[in-house]
Amino acid sequence: MSFESVRRALLWCALLNYGILVVWFLFFMLAHDWMYLFHSRWFHISVEQFDLLHYAGMSIYKIGILLFNLVPFVALHIVDKSRSS
Repeated sequence: MSFESVRRALLWCALLNYGILVVWFLFFMLAHDWMYLFHSRWFHISVEQFDLLHYAGMSIYKIGILLFNLVPFVALHIVDKSRSS
């Protein structure tokens, strides 16, 4: 597998993961009350705890995208540029 194909796959993974993150954020912002009522049927948490869980989840997901998709993409880009010169 070439550097280019791995870089392209990492870029697509990052874009898809950011798309999921944006959908999660928009769903959380626009349907907050519905989501809280839906989840509070099973879990007894306050609105503040619900918000904190989603904020922390989105933060951890974003850090995961950066660490596992974007950093390797940039590293492969740097390595490929140094190999070709």
